[in-house]
Amino acid sequence: MKTASDLKIGEKAIIKDIDNSHFSSHRILEIGFTPGQEIQLVSSPLFNDPIALMIRGSIIAIRKSDARCIII
Repeated sequence: MKTASDLKIGEKAIIKDIDNSHFSSHRILEIGFTPGQEIQLVSSPLFNDPIALMIRGSIIAIRKSDARCIII
């Protein structure tokens, strides 16, 4: 199972599902990461946290641990 935390810079993917067992899944859904949406990893800092994902024309920074609940 591949997640958004596995993306490389510039790589795009379609969200297949959100892992509801993850503690941040509700917040991730509220900020717009919903199944069927295309995401792209825009940047990943030297220490890998937070990562910046583009979704619906907006860039959103989230923790890599939170990105693990976004199944692509």
